[in-house]
Amino acid sequence: MTTPWGELALTRFPEDPRDRLRAWDASDEYLLRYLAREGVPLSGTVVVVGDRWGALVTALAEHRPAQITDSHLTQEATRVNLARHGVEPGAVRLLTTQDPPPGRVDVLLVRVPKSLALLEDQLLRLAPAVHAGTVVVGTGMVKEIHTSTLRLFERILGPTRTSLAEKKARLIFCTPDPALERPGNPWPYVYTLPDGIGPAAGCTVVNHAGVFCADRLDIGTRFFLEHLPSGGSGRRVVDLGCGNGVVGTAAALADPAAEVLFVDESFQAVASAEATYKANGVPGHAEFRVGDGLAGVPAGSVDLVLNNPPFHSHQATTDATAWRMFTGARRALRPGGELWVIGNRHLGYHVKLRKLFGNSRLVASDPKFVVLKAVKR
Repeated sequence: MTTPWGELALTRFPEDPRDRLRAWDASDEYLLRYLAREGVPLSGTVVVVGDRWGALVTALAEHRPAQITDSHLTQEATRVNLARHGVEPGAVRLLTTQDPPPGRVDVLLVRVPKSLALLEDQLLRLAPAVHAGTVVVGTGMVKEIHTSTLRLFERILGPTRTSLAEKKARLIFCTPDPALERPGNPWPYVYTLPDGIGPAAGCTVVNHAGVFCADRLDIGTRFFLEHLPSGGSGRRVVDLGCGNGVVGTAAALADPAAEVLFVDESFQAVASAEATYKANGVPGHAEFRVGDGLAGVPAGSVDLVLNNPPFHSHQATTDATAWRMFTGARRALRPGGELWVIGNRHLGYHVKLRKLFGNSRLVASDPKFVVLKAVKR
């Protein structure tokens, strides 16, 4: 990536030579050009929200910015990119969306996220640290910035306008108004699951901002809950890509002797899963882990993996995440252990499972979804 501070060689995480997706886009370049061209003072506290793969904080590392992200993979990519460019450890403060934000913000740079709810939550959390002199600049591709995005900045921070588009990217300029009466933060959102969905019926769900289907049970998860495996006692179960944790909580309710590991690369998701589990007084043992899938889980230590894999990485459609999840599950499962997957019919997960496991059985289907089972031989 070419920046006003030099050329940067950046990578996503985990690094894959076959992956043609870049670790930056035109919106990152546009924002950096603007900061240099306008001579925006960067000597105060610089906070970067939503940096996708660390491109922004790597470019600005000499100004010792703080990065706030919901993504474990983003944090790992940032560490790799900073080290690659000789940035000393600690020069960039790496924070999660669950950490307390800095107490004062002089420059706030926002890479607009896909989730409007996550943007709302983060702006509300940062608003008390923003003052009249804070420079607030957002960035994103044109297709990511909507009228609702601008209204959110305006409602929480102050008057907002946009730039002209360059290379299909756009900037957002916001002038903080300390006298603005801000709304309360509605997150996390709590709701109750409906009847007729198995052990999780009537359970309380706690959703932090940005977690998929924040205000209701999505139809895919509902279909999965209706067809989860029964039986087993004291099994080691993983809710892989746990989101708000309803699937793992259902597994724990069905088998109180089970040990359930909830894992997701989203800090918001794992916080939601833990809150959901605890809100329902589920007996048994549970562990909550933010991480890269099943990396770090000992091989051959798991009896059952339950998985609803994503097929997007930010705005890009890709099956790379699903493939890595399936591969990780096969390694972590004991012989005879099972991977259960819910997915859209058109994604063809049965082909991947047969290639990896040598088998794949259709458990249930409807016009949109399939539930598949693969057994480790």
